[in-house]
Amino acid sequence: MEKFNYAKSADILALSASFTDFTYKKHCHEEYAIGVTLRGIQQYNLEGSYQASHRNGVMLFNREQYHDGSSYDREGIDYVMLYIKPDLFSEILGGQELRFSSPIVYDAELASCILRLSYAIQSGKDEVLCSELLMKIAGLVSQTHFDTGQRTNNKLVEQAKEKMYFSIDHVLKLDDLCQEFGMSKYQFIRAFKSHTGISPYQFFLNCKVEHAKQAIERTKDVYTAVTECGFTDLTHLNRHFKSMFGITAYEYRSQLN
Repeated sequence: MEKFNYAKSADILALSASFTDFTYKKHCHEEYAIGVTLRGIQQYNLEGSYQASHRNGVMLFNREQYHDGSSYDREGIDYVMLYIKPDLFSEILGGQELRFSSPIVYDAELASCILRLSYAIQSGKDEVLCSELLMKIAGLVSQTHFDTGQRTNNKLVEQAKEKMYFSIDHVLKLDDLCQEFGMSKYQFIRAFKSHTGISPYQFFLNCKVEHAKQAIERTKDVYTAVTECGFTDLTHLNRHFKSMFGITAYEYRSQLN
């Protein structure tokens, strides 16, 4: 049976998941995602590279790093994942931007801290404890196994992303973007995809779902998310929401405190 349980504390979203047949479509998150495989083998494609996290593997996703996900076999997988806002890590690390250099590591201390923080959030422990555990995790991931530095920047792509962020309540007007950058439709799609690993349409849809999640967290109303993020109706939002988060927007709303 598929299970996706979400809880939030201290601006950290925790997921406890268990499934066999479910498959995540290609997507990314605005947050860092850090998790531990508890059972089975979790497989996914990350920026064109196949990855497989076995039991006790710590999975590390940079912000806006596209991936899919599924169980390696019919045995299924159990895992936990933490979604951590970039400004939280930046504050802890003195303004540095964290970039993971290895997508999967086997580090018992780091795995233990992640599991402790996940349990603390899922069980409603005090936010002070959650913040202290996050600080310890930040200290561990910024040590020798990982790189800190600036993200590769492509001015055209960053400008295009910014325009999409401010247009999520509308339909993507690709022709307008191409005209503004003086490129043909296919030149623009090729340039965008070579930098991000995903098409402009996929990126735009990903943004709409991410911002719908934020709207639900803010307003506790799924219909506000539908309106604010330009979905046709709740069914439209639910279909895309489930492909990224494993549950519908309404189910996600029901799990929030």
